Amino acid sequence: MLEHGRPVSGIYDWATPGNLQPEPITEEIWRKLPEEFCRQVEVVNGQAIRCDSPSRAHQTAVRRLANMLESSADEYQSLHTDSCLDVSTDFDVTLWQVPTTTIRRPDTALYTCAPENLRPLPVSYLKVVVEVVSPGSDKTDRVEKMGEYATAGIPFYWLVWVSGDNVASIDVHVLDHTIGAYRLFRTLTPESEISTIEVPIRIRVEWKRLGNLVR
Repeated sequence: MLEHGRPVSGIYDWATPGNLQPEPITEEIWRKLPEEFCRQVEVVNGQAIRCDSPSRAHQTAVRRLANMLESSADEYQSLHTDSCLDVSTDFDVTLWQVPTTTIRRPDTALYTCAPENLRPLPVSYLKVVVEVVSPGSDKTDRVEKMGEYATAGIPFYWLVWVSGDNVASIDVHVLDHTIGAYRLFRTLTPESEISTIEVPIRIRVEWKRLGNLVR
């Protein structure tokens, strides 16, 4: 539809030179931005990238996986009292700052304990990062983030695949430092004989908790 020769849509009012990002986002700028804004975007090479709202199945899968990671971390720490591991969901991680800043928000991750006010968390703390693949995030999680996380040096990357309201499989990738990329270590499914990963700590996947994600 045209009005006086101009398309009528909110997108045309938004797409003005004044709405272009005025400068690259640095970590220093990120810390001063409104938290509600930071929750809606990631930063890729200094540019804000909007994140889509996850589905209920996605959110439930993330929460239950985070609980499993946390239980595994607790068991590890009970045997290794000098260690300190933590688990968070949907939080800011700085992958690098040079030449321009990239800050991602993993679905969940296992990492070395860090001060509460350390935000964004430096990538060097991360041990395992987990992304639950949504229909709209396939390319981002499987290609873009996989490459970024490998470049940043995160040792383990889990890609979690959801089918309907169940987790169908988990691809566990390990960083191969000789090529600077991930290689598939193991694919876990509900039918797998092995549902425990021994590195970097023993993590037990409880498949019964990864079904019926939407009730």
